[in-house]
Amino acid sequence: MTTRDEEFVEFARTHAASLRRTAYLMCRDWHLAQDLVQTTLAKLYPAWSRLDWLENPTAYARKVLLRTFLDHKRRRGAHEVVVEAVPDTAQYSHPELRLTLLAALGELAPRDRAIVVLRYWEDLSIEAVAELVGVSISVVKTQSMRSLSKLRELLGEDLFT
Repeated sequence: MTTRDEEFVEFARTHAASLRRTAYLMCRDWHLAQDLVQTTLAKLYPAWSRLDWLENPTAYARKVLLRTFLDHKRRRGAHEVVVEAVPDTAQYSHPELRLTLLAALGELAPRDRAIVVLRYWEDLSIEAVAELVGVSISVVKTQSMRSLSKLRELLGEDLFT
């Protein structure tokens, strides 16, 4: 195995779980999230030798993941019904709250959901989210505000205080 391949394998090993969690929050399906991460890594591998100039390959991987997710949502066959089931490996102190929040996130449009996940779950800056999604900073601010307002409406104001 070449050094390039070893670097990519190490990157994939260390970042796959984080990318999968982000993908899950966007699509709300662990199996689809795994598929999105696999597709992202498959798209990333051929470009890996050209990524030497990038300061942050993780941010680039997130951008590829976001584009893969949005491309998937645009396809006609992408409108599957997701069954609500808590994975066996998840252990949360308030699973009902988690399911409620995931259901509310599912009410947002795919791009709006991606903006909320990247901005508040991944804790990326407004500028980073704008660059990843390919929109202006003002669009990120506006869509964040509208999405949070919709989430407040769906979940109730007391969850946000």
